[in-house]
This record gives sequence, C-alpha cells and structure tokens, in this order.
Amino acid sequence: MRRPLRVYPLPVLVGGGLVTGLAARFSFGSPQVGQWIFLVTLVAGGGPLVVQTLRGMARGRFAADIVAMLAILTALALGQYFAGAVIALMQSGGEALERYAMGRASSSLEVLLARAPKSGRRIVAGQVTEVPVGDIRSGDLLLLRPGDLVPVDGEVASGTSGVDQSALTGEPLPIRAVPGVTLLSGSVNLEGALEMRALRAAEHSQYQQIVRLVEQARREKPPIQRLADRFAVWFTPVTLGMCAVAWLLTHDAASVLAVLVVATPCPLILATPIAVIAGISRAANLGVIVKTGAAIEQVGRARAVVFDKTGTLTLGHPTVERIEVTNGVPPDEVLRLAAAVEQLSSHHLGQAIADAGRQRLERLPPVTGFAETPGAGVSAAVAGRSVAVGSAAYLVGRGVTVAPEPDDHTTAYVGVDGRLVGRIEFADRLRHQVPSLMQRLAVLGVEETVMLSGDRQSSAEAIAAQAGIRTVRADLLPAAKVAACRS
Repeated sequence: MRRPLRVYPLPVLVGGGLVTGLAARFSFGSPQVGQWIFLVTLVAGGGPLVVQTLRGMARGRFAADIVAMLAILTALALGQYFAGAVIALMQSGGEALERYAMGRASSSLEVLLARAPKSGRRIVAGQVTEVPVGDIRSGDLLLLRPGDLVPVDGEVASGTSGVDQSALTGEPLPIRAVPGVTLLSGSVNLEGALEMRALRAAEHSQYQQIVRLVEQARREKPPIQRLADRFAVWFTPVTLGMCAVAWLLTHDAASVLAVLVVATPCPLILATPIAVIAGISRAANLGVIVKTGAAIEQVGRARAVVFDKTGTLTLGHPTVERIEVTNGVPPDEVLRLAAAVEQLSSHHLGQAIADAGRQRLERLPPVTGFAETPGAGVSAAVAGRSVAVGSAAYLVGRGVTVAPEPDDHTTAYVGVDGRLVGRIEFADRLRHQVPSLMQRLAVLGVEETVMLSGDRQSSAEAIAAQAGIRTVRADLLPAAKVAACRS
C-alpha cells in the first residue's frame, strides 16, 4: 500500500475516502460522519485537480478537464460532496493511468542503462587492478577475462578470443579478436583472455553514446492525447450551454450540477490510458519496447516502417546454413563427425553445429581425447578417426591444407585424419512470420519498409530479400541507426 500511495497519491486518497465515507454512512449508520468524510475527500483530492486545470487554462490549454473542474466546484458549493468526490476519482485515476503507461513504456530502457560497463581491469607494471570505468584513460592497458564487458573502446594488444558485439552492431556472429582488432565498449568477451589498449575514455566510447541516446529518448515524452481532449474544443462550450438551458428552465442549481456530472467525460478520460497500457503491456510480452504512449496512438498513421535486423527480423543467433564437402565425404557424415566433437565445446558456433547434428541425426557418437583451443577450434577422436573443427588457421596449424576463401561468411572447417573434408557456413535465419507481416503491412497502408543493420551489406541484403524489404542500410552503429530513422 505504501508504494501506490507514494506514486499515485490522489486516486488512492480519493478512493479510500469514498470507501470510508460509504462505510460510515451505510455500515455504521452515520450519514453525518460520512458527509464530512466526503467533504474532506473532495477538498483534498479535488483541490489539486482544480489548481492544475486553472494552470492549464492560463497556458491556453482548454481540455475536457474544464467540465470536470466545474463539476467539482459546483458540487462543493451545493454540498453534494459525494458526487464531486466521484468526479475527482475519475479525473485523478485517468491521470494516474497515463503516468503508469509512461512508466511501463520507459522501464524496459532501464535495462540498457543497467548493463553499462561499471569497471575495468587495468594492468600497471604487471599488476592487475580493478578501477571504475571513469578512471580509464586513453593508452591504458586493460585485461579482459572471459565473460567481461569491454569497458571502453580499445584495440587488442595480445591474446585471441571471440567477442560478441551484437548489442552494438547487430551482427549476430561474434568477431574474432586478435592483435590489432578494434573492440567497442559494451561488447562481451566470450572465451579467451585478452589484453587491450584503451583508445578512448569511457565518456567518448561507443556504449556511452548509446546511453546518451537513451537518456535523450527518455526526456522526449509527448503526453498522451486523451480521447476526451480531442472533442474538448466544441464539447465544453456545448456543456456550458446545456447548463445555461437547465438553469433557465428550472432555476435550480442542482440541475446545473446534474448536467455537469453527466457531461463529465469520465469514460473518455479513462479510455485512452487504458488502451495504451494494454497495448504497451501486450507489446512488452512480445519483446517490443514502446517508448511512449503517444507512439501507440500514432502508429496507425504510419506510412513507412523501419526495422532493425538482428533479433527483430531474424532469430538473433547463428545456425548452420550450408555444408560444403570435399574428398567425397557425404554432408551428413561431415556433420556427424563435427557435431560429435563440438557437443563438448563451450563456443556458441560449436553449439550451433551440435544442435544441427542432433536435429538431423538420431544420435551423436562418443568422443575421446577432446581438446579445445579457445577462439580457434576443437579436436577429438571419433570412432578411431582424428577430427578437428575450427578456423582455417587452426586446421593449418594441425597440418591440414585449407585453400583461401572469400571472407563473406562465418565458416568452420572440418578436417579428418589430416585431410579437409568440408566446411560449415553459418547464418542468422529469418523469422518465419516476417514475409506475411510485410504483406499485412502493405494491406494496412504502409508504403515503405526499411531495414537497418550493423551487419555486412551482403548479409543484410540477403535477409532483406527473403523478407521482401527493398530499402537496406547496413554497417550502421546505433547512433547511425537513430540518424537514419530521423532522416
């Protein structure tokens, strides 16, 4: 109870007062006590609403709140405290629902801020010291352990590992981090230890740019336009005119109050916030973050829709796309041997191979003598055969001849008994619902669909072609994606 009272004081106060007054009047047989409770409730709950409406009128905002304000004041003047308190509850309840909708819309963005790197491990004279990320300066030598977030933008000085940059670039497959490769802050080091030279301080690194974009987005909160406010321009004068007619016909102030109470658009005041909350909650359950309630209202008028690629149009994790074989070994045999070895691997590409093997084959054979070189490859004996799976450099290091290939796919090479028997290519798969979604959007009046991606141009165009999207912009960092949406 304490938290709702702190966050939504007016509706809780007014609602509690109404319940207490009704209990005093009907359960305890004290109408006079109930009337005093209604009076206190009306003054305490309706007073702030009246002041708020008057301030809005002073700024030139004439909304449906004016009718509610007049109803509250008239009820107070005529001693109809219960009726005025009910109006105050509806009015404050609608505004509380609006605030709740805004809070629900922005809560998902807090996750990004919470994930920001907080510290780094600086190496000085061979000693490793954990320091706040704000103390890291350009030129500092940093240690990255498996699972660490990259604290600032930097360049790998030594070591080999896979680094997941999908949260920043949208590229679902990790990059191979070797000396000379640039890493972005907020990336995740996967399996190997790295030493990295800081290129920029934290405030100028990539993740902080994203944080600034998010904070800017949080400040841009257009208010929900309530359904009642859309009709307020003509509805309020008509209501006042009906009040005048009621007075002229009856000369009874109670008739004026009756018109005001009936005309107060409480259902309309509540309609939009409730619909927005339902929409935001439904979207959140589906993994869609809605920044503001106004976005829900405006989406029906959209004629162009911009999609991110990774995790939105695609599954967001690598799967086996194709197996190319050499030396006459069947594809299923290449997959069987590779999956048998990779089922013991901790690398995410190895897990993709193992998953593909389990799906296509009944079971995977046991292995012996398993060995893993982090970020490079794995080897083991399968039914008496020596099997190695990994990068081209890993197989060459084990005496397997690998011909140079274009670097347009993420590829694992498979060697058996010192011979190359095939290579396995990975890709991020399109969600099966996407083509039908694009057709549905066209039916709803969307004229243009655009895909933005941090992935390579060739990979992005392949996914766009499958989805039925014509406009593609690739190789984009988050700030560039924001700029593309605004252009």
